[in-house]
Amino acid sequence: MQSVMRGYIGAVDAMNRRIGRITMYGIFVLMGILLWSSISKTFFLPSLWTLEMAQFVMVSYYVLGGPYSIQMGSNVRMDLLYGNWSTRKKAWFDLATVLLLIFYLCVLLYGAVSSTAYSLGYWGSEPVSFLAGIVFGTEEVGRMERSPTAWRPYLWPIKVVMIFGMILMILQCFSEFLKDVLRLTDGATDVV
Repeated sequence: MQSVMRGYIGAVDAMNRRIGRITMYGIFVLMGILLWSSISKTFFLPSLWTLEMAQFVMVSYYVLGGPYSIQMGSNVRMDLLYGNWSTRKKAWFDLATVLLLIFYLCVLLYGAVSSTAYSLGYWGSEPVSFLAGIVFGTEEVGRMERSPTAWRPYLWPIKVVMIFGMILMILQCFSEFLKDVLRLTDGATDVV
């Protein structure tokens, strides 16, 4: 059983490490968009797309980089008491909090799926089956949602990125959960 857990941890950590390292370079894309926005507003006619595109890039940067941040332990944490605890006590506390985080992420994922289905023209009450139907070709896309701005981009691409990022985050949280279980059963501080 422990070898299966270690295999899952290794696979998920490697995947999120690669995606996170690639996503880190998104900050340069964001800087380029904002630089172009400043230049076009100063010297030319202002570009309509820059503000929204910067928001989309920032959402992608944040959502796809989150699992890597959790993996590296660089997420915000209150260390008033936690820093002085033993490895075993930290593992017990992390077990409880990661379960709460997984529950929260599952609620967010359901909301993201519903919002994505809405952006693809679905107004019913079963968004998961609608998106599965789109993937397997049994459903058709309706009138797609667009942003109410002058640029009017379709919103479904960024919503799909959010779904993908939340799935990666849930997978990484399960990896962290299994690391804590292994810490408690093995007594080791370094799991993988």
